[in-house]
Amino acid sequence: MDELRNDFALADTTYFLSHSVGRPLKSAELAFKESFLSPWQHSGLEPWGEWLTIIEKFQSSLGLLFNAHSAEFCPQTNLSSALTKIVMSLEALQKKKVVVLMSEIDFPSMGYALKKSLPSCAELRFIDKDLDITDQAVWERHLTNEIDLVFVSNAYSNTGQLAPVETIINRARGLGVISILDVAQSAGIIPLDLKVVEPDFMIGSSVKWLCGGPGAAYLWVNSNIIEQCQPRDVGWFSHENPFEFDVHSFRYHPSAIKFWGGTPSVAPYAFASHSINYFAQIGSQMLRTHNQEMIDKLINSLAPFVASPFAPLKRSGTVIMHFGKDQEKIKAALTRAKISVDERINGMRVSAHIYNDSDEIDKLIEEVQNIIK
Repeated sequence: MDELRNDFALADTTYFLSHSVGRPLKSAELAFKESFLSPWQHSGLEPWGEWLTIIEKFQSSLGLLFNAHSAEFCPQTNLSSALTKIVMSLEALQKKKVVVLMSEIDFPSMGYALKKSLPSCAELRFIDKDLDITDQAVWERHLTNEIDLVFVSNAYSNTGQLAPVETIINRARGLGVISILDVAQSAGIIPLDLKVVEPDFMIGSSVKWLCGGPGAAYLWVNSNIIEQCQPRDVGWFSHENPFEFDVHSFRYHPSAIKFWGGTPSVAPYAFASHSINYFAQIGSQMLRTHNQEMIDKLINSLAPFVASPFAPLKRSGTVIMHFGKDQEKIKAALTRAKISVDERINGMRVSAHIYNDSDEIDKLIEEVQNIIK
């Protein structure tokens, strides 16, 4: 792992914040200059031809990471925008009182987007935040034939939990329920094969475990539903032939690119495609194995304070710990020791990436134990 660790730009801190922003690759700056700046700075030609190959590389890298066809991915600015575009593209969700199922612990932005992109008569049903979202029986009770759309997060940012995604998606398919999978907190750290788990849609980003920086989100569209999608937020890159230039004629692109829109941003995807390709070559399982070994160390030493799941099949890449009356003292001690973590409502969040090692976990444990002993 030391060899891989050396691939990343690491500061003089112990960084456990990959659930928020992953550390960049050392090679990212040069790759960005070569792919984005060089065609602009050094070529006497219009750079768009080379810039658009960045998007193709972005799609190909995602295809490799998730075992899916590259044409099924479309670049997006962020997940909220992607979700809005998906929901508004489906006529079946816009013409009747639809019922949408999601969890109360989903990222709030997803609820906002769903509420505003659906008709005012739509009903959002929430699985209560106190229920065990990792339990497939909880989903089976709530995911009934009354539901029109189910939104499910692979991993939950504030609880460190994993949803039983394959079970949920299979049940939704059997009931004829549209499914949207959010992989923002799991892409890169939780293996996902889209040929095995087949939601109708998937949305994700590159900023966290994939270390690709902000602004390079994406959506994936199952080929079985692509023809039903008629996005409203369109532009010339949504067109079947963007260079036709006939203002009177618009025909949707046959692939997921129909969700793209107008003149695209390119720079974020230059960073992200380089990083995603790096992790796709390594494989998510390697990251998962290393991460879970680090989590085991934390649980073995600090079990009474761990608020996230103990069972490997139910836990994400993040450990949540709460230290009660000692919480503020421990936060201060970690800050002094240059150990970077953050805090949400359920406690302190700690995420170990491929660039973290056992010594860093031991250092965190030692600082905590110095306070609680």
